[in-house]
Amino acid sequence: MKNKIKLLGTIILATMVFALGCSKDDDPADNDFFVGTYNGTITFNDGEKTITDDDGRVTVVKVDDSYSFDFGSGIPNITGVKFQKQDDNTYISIGEGLTGITVTANSLKMLVSNDKGTWTADCSR
Repeated sequence: MKNKIKLLGTIILATMVFALGCSKDDDPADNDFFVGTYNGTITFNDGEKTITDDDGRVTVVKVDDSYSFDFGSGIPNITGVKFQKQDDNTYISIGEGLTGITVTANSLKMLVSNDKGTWTADCSR
């Protein structure tokens, strides 16, 4: 009987710890909900050549308080991007030369143009 009471107490304690650890007030941005890989059409143009991949991928990685966009297909990566919240769970890029990126948990839309070139992406996951 004592073992059953100990087991029941352990289960109740574990359930309470789990329930208190998960808050309904968590902002998905605090949990980096848009970090991951998106698939779709990506392009890059540096003024001399254009790279297009209709089955491309973009991997979003968080580095400190900014984000990097790692492209496949020989397209240069974009680093040092910061975001601000626009609507519920929609974030837009801010900063000189890095505006034009909109990210949600399910989609990535990009039109970034600076002195290095122009990137576009229309991706989802």
